This record gives sequence, C-alpha cells and structure tokens, in this order.
Amino acid sequence: MTDATLEGVKGIVVTTLGIEDRAATLTASSPLFGAVPELDSLGVLEVVTNLESHFAITIDDEEFSGEIFETLGSLAEFVEGKLPSA
Repeated sequence: MTDATLEGVKGIVVTTLGIEDRAATLTASSPLFGAVPELDSLGVLEVVTNLESHFAITIDDEEFSGEIFETLGSLAEFVEGKLPSA
C-alpha cells in the first residue's frame, strides 16, 4: 500500500469518527474495530461511504468484513485494491 493511500484512509477515519485528538498516534498497525469505540456499526457505514466518495470506488456490502477493519493498514490495503490500476 502506498503512503498516500494510507494517509487518505487515515484522514477519512479520523474526520468521520471525530478522533482528531488521536490522529497522531494512528499507524498502519493501529487496531480499529473493537479498539476504537467510535467505530460502531454506524461508524463503519459512515467510513465506507466517505471512502467511496473520496477514492471514487464502490464497496459492496458483501466485501467488507471484520478483517478489513482489523487495522488501519488492512483498511488501506483493501481500499488500494479497489483503486483502478495506473
């Protein structure tokens, strides 16, 4: 995954969940689902919607699972996999 994708995903997660105060501590290995209280079922939907909008991708309901939201890095890798090849 590229740094640009990771930073883009991080920015969306931080602003969507309102956790700007914790942004500096988030890295690719930072756990998300189960570790960030703000990332509940509604938070997941809001993050997915904002990722789709920002990266111009479509995420089908069947595609996202707990593994994708395990860490910030796993989420960024998933998003990068959805991006069109250069």
